[in-house]
Amino acid sequence: MKLIYTDSLVVGAGLAGLRVAIASKERGLDTVVLSLIPAKRSHSAAAQGGMQASLGNTVKGMGDDEDVHFQDTVKGSDWGCDQDVARMFAHCAPKAVRELANWGVPWTRVTKGPRQVVVNAEKVTIEEAEQAHGLINARDFGGTKKWRTCYTADGTGHSLLYAVDNKAIEMDIPVHERVEALALIHDGKRCHGVVARCMITGELRAYIAKSTTIATGGYGRIYEVSTNAIICEGVGQALALETGVAKLGNMEAVQFHPTAIVPVGILTTEGCRGDGGLLRDKDGHRFMPDYEPEKKELASRDVVSRRMTEHMRKGKGVDSPYGPHLWLDITLLGRKHVETNLREVKEICENFLGIDPAKEWIPVRPTQHYSMGGIRTDKTGQSPHLKGLFSVGEAACWDMHGFNRLGGNSLAETVVGGMIIGKYVADFCEKETLEIDTGLAEKFVAKVRAEIDGLIEGDGTESAFEIKQQMQRIMMDYVGIFRNGPELQKAIDELQALLKRSRNLGLKCKKRHANPELVEALRVTRMLKVALTVACGAEARTESRGAHAREDYPQRNDQEWLNRTLTSWPNEDALAPSISYEQLDVMKMELPPGYRGYGIDNAIAHPDTERREQQIAEILSQLPADADRHQKQQALMPFELPESLVAKNERLADVLAQQESQLGEQSK
Repeated sequence: MKLIYTDSLVVGAGLAGLRVAIASKERGLDTVVLSLIPAKRSHSAAAQGGMQASLGNTVKGMGDDEDVHFQDTVKGSDWGCDQDVARMFAHCAPKAVRELANWGVPWTRVTKGPRQVVVNAEKVTIEEAEQAHGLINARDFGGTKKWRTCYTADGTGHSLLYAVDNKAIEMDIPVHERVEALALIHDGKRCHGVVARCMITGELRAYIAKSTTIATGGYGRIYEVSTNAIICEGVGQALALETGVAKLGNMEAVQFHPTAIVPVGILTTEGCRGDGGLLRDKDGHRFMPDYEPEKKELASRDVVSRRMTEHMRKGKGVDSPYGPHLWLDITLLGRKHVETNLREVKEICENFLGIDPAKEWIPVRPTQHYSMGGIRTDKTGQSPHLKGLFSVGEAACWDMHGFNRLGGNSLAETVVGGMIIGKYVADFCEKETLEIDTGLAEKFVAKVRAEIDGLIEGDGTESAFEIKQQMQRIMMDYVGIFRNGPELQKAIDELQALLKRSRNLGLKCKKRHANPELVEALRVTRMLKVALTVACGAEARTESRGAHAREDYPQRNDQEWLNRTLTSWPNEDALAPSISYEQLDVMKMELPPGYRGYGIDNAIAHPDTERREQQIAEILSQLPADADRHQKQQALMPFELPESLVAKNERLADVLAQQESQLGEQSK
């Protein structure tokens, strides 16, 4: 058995994982990152439109601050998020953007004076302040009151990943590439590291660490069509699930993005609609104002995806060999804008559709895009059920997204969450000790080795490729945008049948080293367990909240379902997860449940909501008349952060107000 020791072990080399590794290395801790692929090929590079941070530099962002960003995030989550975490995130997002600028991210900048933009299908001219010249720009995104999505054209994830990875290289952080974690080493109370397999040589290694951080991204590839990279298969979540101790949170919360191209499912950024693009039906009619007259195309993602699906169900979709679709029209933005701010979209359309989006409409329809669920953690990013196990980014249920994520908040979460949780990981490594038990490590290595031996030497007859394909089709057909009890039960029954079959997998290729069929076989049983947590959680949740839309239970039911779903796997022979729930405490919320602003307000209120609203009014009435927004916020819901991140954020509005005050004093 090859044993490798480090202080801080990070599984996943995307933005979230690298940012945690940087925080560990900054403290002088020995740090190792494991990755399926070279770091710069991580799925973080696919993020196009930008990351949200309340800088308030542009004229359309003036008045933005942590309060507004927090409120947008909570409403976007359909009150399913942890409001403490949403506060931590909103406070640190501006700090992360500015840090990234220092690390070399070429943010698109504000140019003073007039500029033409498209708002509600009309070209308008806005005037940027002279003092804003050269500051970081922002575009509009769905579900937000202000323009706060910072961007680098439509290659923001690419720019961020290269800058952060270069920082990791500068700090000499080793990334072990082509290495896949297959099991967590633990004693039932404490995580000791992982068993990992080199995908080139087939060698099994035990990585032992004080802290183990899972940053493996989402589980989109349990679906047949997804905007996710093919490596986003939920194996990180499965590692935690298979411990039988750690729990997953809100796995049924799966987001569908409105504008993936047909048929391949590649994303066209929300920046297309944020910059003024329109959605049209087969008649060329702009239909979103009919459903959402206020926000139109820039309603929250879950809302737009449902409205598009409803419209296609009415027969308004464009017929194609791949099923009905709708049109995304960005021609009104003009060629210059498309070729500068949406150049990746242009290249995608040219390479995969053979069209010029500056003069032709783009065929789109909603496609699986993001996983709000993941490994349940506390505010520090640590699993409350398995000490020493941390998770960050899309792999985690931290939980700042609740049941729906706002566009631009995911890319922000990778670096903001990595910044915050990375400090807590470093604190943990400095304070905690770990007794290295080679016998425990050998036990888990032997278990994985036996699994591989069984696949290679056994006489199983089932194909991993066929089972995976069937699983993906089941999830697409029965656990999609709209859900109902009978279809969800059918999904559960069919997934369980596949899980039974997966216990009889056989391989045609018997190699122990580089063997894609072996890789697929090792993953598919784990993916099936993750898929079952999604389907079972969705079947049990008899309400509609955020991206979880039950046609048979259309109301958001705060009275019975204002909680977080927790799933664990009982034992190796189980065919379904154990489900429990973690209640959300209305009496501790800064923003009690209310109306999101879309469609009819049909929510069933929580009995504590009115009481909390009265309590908030009483708390605010007792504050001094000149109390500022920070004092009010602290009185309502204090939150903690690492000391180095506590400082207030400065904005252009603050600078302008200070200059105006100084001029006023001078004039006296």
